[in-house]
Amino acid sequence: MSNTLGSDAYDCAILGEGNTSVKLDQDYFLIKASGTQLKTIDAKGFVKVSFAPILEALKQPALSDQEVKKVLLDATIDNPDQKMPSVETFLHAIILSQEGINYIGHTHPTAINSILCSQKAEDAYSGSLFPDQIVVLGTDPLFIPYTDPGLVLSKLLRDKLTAYLDRFGKPPKAIYMQNHGFIAVGATDKEVLNITQMAVKTARIIIGAYALGGLHFLPEEHVNRIETRPDEHYRRKVI
Repeated sequence: MSNTLGSDAYDCAILGEGNTSVKLDQDYFLIKASGTQLKTIDAKGFVKVSFAPILEALKQPALSDQEVKKVLLDATIDNPDQKMPSVETFLHAIILSQEGINYIGHTHPTAINSILCSQKAEDAYSGSLFPDQIVVLGTDPLFIPYTDPGLVLSKLLRDKLTAYLDRFGKPPKAIYMQNHGFIAVGATDKEVLNITQMAVKTARIIIGAYALGGLHFLPEEHVNRIETRPDEHYRRKVI
């Protein structure tokens, strides 16, 4: 999954951009080590991390950069080389702790970031444009305003995700972070890849639609119809 997301054909990450993770069980997860590249990463490029100390650190009102580094290293398991987990480890721990989420792909696709770095970022993701977008990405992505990556961003995401769960009763499939990047979450690695691909296609359509006068979102009744149709549920399951 990581190598695919980092491939040139996907245009989702270059150099050390992006990070990926997988839940091993309720206690541990693997996450990309800082500085490694998705395009070339192998098993040695991941670090095993314990959920408990990461989630506990999020309860602190503030931590210095050095304290964050210590928390990250102390949370690693079987890490003789002292590889540093990604700075977004806190973010991954929050999302992976949700029921049914086993894989995360956080990338910086050019098409998506073209929108997220624009004046119309939040408006662009405030509705649904076509059926397959709904089938793969769901009807309600989570939008996160820009803040400092790392611990501060993770706390903001935690609060936004809590409000999202209270409203919709389930986690989002797609998370858009202003001036930053995209997060795909799924039960399987294939689902993360599908979500990322569809999100990139959606971004290209959004950019094209703005070039031709603006977005024409589907009316709510049509969105709800697609979301609840049995054949679309079947197609979502097969995909």
